[in-house]
Amino acid sequence: MIASRVRFAGLAAFLLVGAAACGAAPGTTAPSAGTSDGGSAAGVDARTATSAADFGGLDKLVEAAKKEGKLHVIALPPDWANYGKIIEAFKAKYGIEIESETPDASSADEINAVKTRKGQDRAPDVLDLGQSFAISGAAEGLFAPYKVETWDKIPENQKEPSGLWFNDYGGYISIGCDAKKIAKCPETYADLLKPEYKGKVALNGNPTKSGSAFAGVYAAALANGGSFDDIQPGLDFFKKLKDTGNFNPVETTPATIEKGETQISIDWDYNNAAYAPKMAEKGLDWKTVIPSDGKYFQLYAQAINKDAPHPAAARLWQEFLYSPEGQNLYLGGFARPVLLPAMKADGTVDAAAEANLPPVEGEPTFPTEEQVNKAKEVLAGGWGAAVSG
Repeated sequence: MIASRVRFAGLAAFLLVGAAACGAAPGTTAPSAGTSDGGSAAGVDARTATSAADFGGLDKLVEAAKKEGKLHVIALPPDWANYGKIIEAFKAKYGIEIESETPDASSADEINAVKTRKGQDRAPDVLDLGQSFAISGAAEGLFAPYKVETWDKIPENQKEPSGLWFNDYGGYISIGCDAKKIAKCPETYADLLKPEYKGKVALNGNPTKSGSAFAGVYAAALANGGSFDDIQPGLDFFKKLKDTGNFNPVETTPATIEKGETQISIDWDYNNAAYAPKMAEKGLDWKTVIPSDGKYFQLYAQAINKDAPHPAAARLWQEFLYSPEGQNLYLGGFARPVLLPAMKADGTVDAAAEANLPPVEGEPTFPTEEQVNKAKEVLAGGWGAAVSG
């Protein structure tokens, strides 16, 4: 079954945010690769290593990570951006155990785990975050700077300059629809107001907590005369959707789709597209379209916990994710990897997987951090009033 992850990730991609690289606290010694208590491996301090070269190359990093033997991750649903296959591929390639905890946790939960589990073996080694949390976590000094071997292929405006965070994959807001239950599936936000969709239009979560739902409201704003500076038309749209009886307050999950409780769902295209083969096994015909009147694209970001209990494995995980193998695995889950343009240029892209992406025309545009923060404030104060009653 496909997991549903409530993640708040309101900030768009393509931001340059400077933050100071953070090391060990004054007067302490940072643990290193090779042991869970920070012992060194071949004289290399894994916690302060900023690239594979600091280990003596990727092969030496692999050796150090294997000595640790473990990686602890949270908030990685197996069917979100293909993380199930990514985890299995990493384990098979390196023989390193991966403890995957609380897959449906939010980005806020990840940050909280970094803070509250400091010094514990169950602290997350790595984080997969909405950018607003990546930026705030870097500003709080929670992350270790690291540059993967493919660093230069990541566009400058999709990474923090010192390597505290860097974008990994993303997608567009889309409309998913059960074509066996809906005679004609909607293709635009405007379509969603049609009377035949009464009680059928749902979101994947609450937009004050869920990144996909937040993006769904932002996309609705863009489709209805709003802008990155003005999300209010998105709220107005959902109020109208509710007033016409079309809004379905049931939050989308794979189970609600299978049961027919959420026959139309606004969600990331990689989630909706991934539902299709799973739901086909259940007799459903799940279709995905990116609305032409409300295009909203966003990437998530990777970061390494500066106090990672398995610092070498954490860095090897990043190397794997940003290798052609890891990036193509994201692509196999219908997510658009950050290195897709570079891989297309050098011929390492999985062309068949790329061909399966939901089609979209034009290039994405992105709000600034300030615009997103303002939008979050508007949502916090107005969402309940828009859809309640």
